[in-house]
Amino acid sequence: MKTLVLGLGNPILTDDGVGVWVARIVQRALPPDSGVEVSEASLGGLALMERMVGYDRVILIDALQTGGGQPGAIRRLTLDELASISPTQHAASAHDTNLVTALEMGQRMQLALPREVIIYGIEVEQVFEFGERPTPAVAAALPRAAAAVLEELVTKEEPHDLT
Repeated sequence: MKTLVLGLGNPILTDDGVGVWVARIVQRALPPDSGVEVSEASLGGLALMERMVGYDRVILIDALQTGGGQPGAIRRLTLDELASISPTQHAASAHDTNLVTALEMGQRMQLALPREVIIYGIEVEQVFEFGERPTPAVAAALPRAAAAVLEELVTKEEPHDLT
């Protein structure tokens, strides 16, 4: 099974870099011959969908800001769950779309998209201030989030919260 672990975010915007930092921990923990590609990116919507072409399974790691969550809480989401918390079709631009809509479009175009997409969202506190270090609660969540992703690579589980 061709697997991609993709850490999303901008590591110079305080907690927004959480996906990138977790991906780096996962990369260091995997044996060189694991066959899992680990990468980082700062994209969304259509560009993110295009990055996922050719993989059987993709694990995305990203910042999550629900407005009421505990900073550092880790949540495992399916695409259906993601759709329920991001109901708008368009992202921040009318020239792009959210990931769920982009994947639906890619399927209609018969692109080789993954059969399985799992998202690990880490509840964040600060994503608008410049800073190369996460807030303390988010920093404390990094090893737990990496362990959850590594476990995901060897087992399949039902969606659950890892708070």
